[in-house]
Amino acid sequence: MSSMRDAAAVRGAAVVLLAAGLGLALAPAASAAGPAGVPEPVPAAELARARGAVQAPAVLDQLGRFFARKGAPAGKDLAVGAAEEASAAAAAAPRLAGDTVPVYLLDADFVSGTPGAPVARAEFTASKVVAADGRVASVWTVEQNGDWRVVNIATGGDESDYAARAAAGGGGTAFREPQINAWYVLRDGRVLPLDDEARRSVGAAGVSLAGYQGLVRQRYGDKLPGSAYDRAGKGGGYEPGAPQAAGVPADGGTALPAVTAGAALGVTALAGAGLAFRRRVAVRVAARRG
Repeated sequence: MSSMRDAAAVRGAAVVLLAAGLGLALAPAASAAGPAGVPEPVPAAELARARGAVQAPAVLDQLGRFFARKGAPAGKDLAVGAAEEASAAAAAAPRLAGDTVPVYLLDADFVSGTPGAPVARAEFTASKVVAADGRVASVWTVEQNGDWRVVNIATGGDESDYAARAAAGGGGTAFREPQINAWYVLRDGRVLPLDDEARRSVGAAGVSLAGYQGLVRQRYGDKLPGSAYDRAGKGGGYEPGAPQAAGVPADGGTALPAVTAGAALGVTALAGAGLAFRRRVAVRVAARRG
């Protein structure tokens, strides 16, 4: 059973975890690398099945309650009666907006230099949902035992937004380096930034795929599963201090943002447990069975 951790270093609102068992892989095809480190795309049929799971009446009801409670977890006393909450949930009228997208996270095999490893692997899918008043949430789904299940509802729509930004900018695969909350796009053999954290990481012009591999190896190569860092129990956090890749402009000279152990990063994300961290988690939320 997974749970979300407190993240005092990360601003944001609550996340509701709906199911557990997040040793994640999407479709079998999603585990294979494409050419030059490009992740294998998740088949459209699987994305459609994932989207169908989000459209289930029980999930839409939960979404309405999520918006009614403004992201607060079930069981937290908001001084709101059940009838008032139910009315607010109905008024939220959540609807899906945009496409359901695969969410790619930096891959440990790429960091370690495994030949042919993709830069990132699809760990879950995300569907943007909008309430009647314009508030946005992201619904995460994973494939478990042949079925797609909703496992998380989170405030905001980063996953869908960055995928759309990558597509609008010329295509490529959007992916996230969760240890520093950086979003990139892999396009034509280069890793290009999609947000401020990524620009601080690779510079405004980005770096080659090989250059990025060298950069993340510097950051995490001694922190992978089975390393002394891992065995010492330090896998809960990463505080960046590694130098930038050769030739990467400082882009203002600011240091990468520190991430504390409370953000549930470090080796755990590289080991495939990236869902332990949400970029805007501010509270601990108990897991619920789907």
